Amino acid sequence: METEHNSLDAIKGTLGGRLRAAREARGLDVETCAHALRLPTRVLKQIESNEYGGIDHHVYLGGYLTKYARYLGVDEDEVKVELDRIRTPEPTLVATGGISHSRYLLENYARAATYVVLTAAIVVPTIWLGVRGTLDRDVSHLAPLDAAPVAQIDAPVSSGTVASSAVASVPNSQEGTPGTATTPAPDSTQAAAPAQEQPLMASMTPFPNLGDSHAAPQPAAPVASASTGAGAHSLVLNLQNASWVEVTSKDGSRLEYGLLPAGSSKTYHSDQPLEVRIGNAGGAQVMLDGQPMALDSYRRSNVAHFRIEMHDGKAAPAGA
Repeated sequence: METEHNSLDAIKGTLGGRLRAAREARGLDVETCAHALRLPTRVLKQIESNEYGGIDHHVYLGGYLTKYARYLGVDEDEVKVELDRIRTPEPTLVATGGISHSRYLLENYARAATYVVLTAAIVVPTIWLGVRGTLDRDVSHLAPLDAAPVAQIDAPVSSGTVASSAVASVPNSQEGTPGTATTPAPDSTQAAAPAQEQPLMASMTPFPNLGDSHAAPQPAAPVASASTGAGAHSLVLNLQNASWVEVTSKDGSRLEYGLLPAGSSKTYHSDQPLEVRIGNAGGAQVMLDGQPMALDSYRRSNVAHFRIEMHDGKAAPAGA
């Protein structure tokens, strides 16, 4: 009994003893305080007994002591004194070895140089292979709408071609005996027919059927005038050269969308506003309701783009 009494007297002089005395003075038990502080009962009993084993005092103990002292009305300065008392001194770092400054720089720069060399050994061949593969690949080229037509010229027939002789068997009326008469075919030089200019298709159109690439180009047949749409207003296109033409009405319907050959003449009737695009517009002539319409103010490079708007029953051109 005397030993227990002495231990209680020793605890009273510590922070844990003061916390316990403050709790008992308020008539509270450990369980009630633990529930109010949301702490384990075991932790509060350890704090009141000054037994901090099993509690990570570097992280949690300071918060537990401050929270408990504030709840019981104990001065928080006593908490700071207790934390300073139980704080474990940090060990002093002692240098056990040294390295020269030059060796330190050499090791660091050697490591960086190794990374650079390895990166170059991987990246440079990859880029070289990619560039070489791109250069060796055949690349298809697309021509704009305003490109000039490309003439396709066939090689002329050689002038040294020897004509064959036709041999025909005819009766000899004077001698009464059958004989052969040789009729030599005159030598002639086959001149190549003039090549027809074939317009280059735009990138959005399907490729034409070229047929036999060695056959001589045939002259284009004249295209008769055609009429499209219905309405009181008319738009007439006369094309000297092959041109890509797109004519779209206000509701989104297309009156024309494709490549028209050289010599085409088309008429579009509509009561709605129209949007017109004409590629290779240098040789195009436009008439609106029977009146000629100049394209110079609507051309960009060699493509004309304009709108036909309706005002008070009259059709008038406008920039797009």
